[in-house]
Amino acid sequence: MPEYLTRFAPSPTGRLHLGHALSAASVWDAAGKAGGRVLLRIEDIDQTRCRPEYETAILEDLAWLGHRWHGPVRRQSEHFADYAAVLAQLEARGLIYRCFRTRRELVACLPAGADPAEGGFTGRPLKPAEEAERLSRGAPFAWRLSLAAAREALGPRYCALTYLEERNGRLAAVRADPAPFGDVVLARKDTPASYHLACCHDDALQGVTHVVRGEDLRVVTAIHALLQALMGWPAPVYSFHPLLMGPDGKKLSKSHAAKSLAEYRGAGMTAGDIRAMTAPA
Repeated sequence: MPEYLTRFAPSPTGRLHLGHALSAASVWDAAGKAGGRVLLRIEDIDQTRCRPEYETAILEDLAWLGHRWHGPVRRQSEHFADYAAVLAQLEARGLIYRCFRTRRELVACLPAGADPAEGGFTGRPLKPAEEAERLSRGAPFAWRLSLAAAREALGPRYCALTYLEERNGRLAAVRADPAPFGDVVLARKDTPASYHLACCHDDALQGVTHVVRGEDLRVVTAIHALLQALMGWPAPVYSFHPLLMGPDGKKLSKSHAAKSLAEYRGAGMTAGDIRAMTAPA
């Protein structure tokens, strides 16, 4: 059996809060019980929002909580060439296409009230002459994974897509259906690789055997199962931990101004206090 190897992969777009502390505790707790190791990956592909000072703060917070990781930190911003190589492979196989639609045009293609950011759009490449004309004038575009082309490439395997979930010490195969997400974006001008592409590539490259993630990421695991099947990447075992909710019933997040670990520390709370508040069930 391969060694249990998992990872903690925060994005340096703000300070860590209690939700991150719970996620980190879940990761290190699972690795500890399995006698495994934890890698630290910094998901800083969004260069418009990520900041070096936030990465420094992440490292400080993890050290304060007592978490230790194995090996050097992998920063995704240092590996854009790796992700470009994956995109080139997918393009050569006819699995991705350039989508020039604006947000307004995407909204018009979707059912009323649907958010383009949540997926659901399916399209097709432009005719070569039209695409060349748009590229010549520098029109922005996104690389989208063609669901139709992926289905054709995988054949019967597409309808049999699954991922392994570990729950209460038992493994179960879970049906993975990427159809509701439509043609997902794998890269765009300001983000050379999407979260989906970068994390799946890195999990395969680093030999990650187990992924411990929040319940909110359960649904997108179907997209990851699809990418792993298309690229021939090994699929890790997944487990999902519950989320911490704020007083408004919504998930704690940076965008909702959740109180940072640094603020708790400044108020006199100890790392033990935080660990007690975020101990995995």
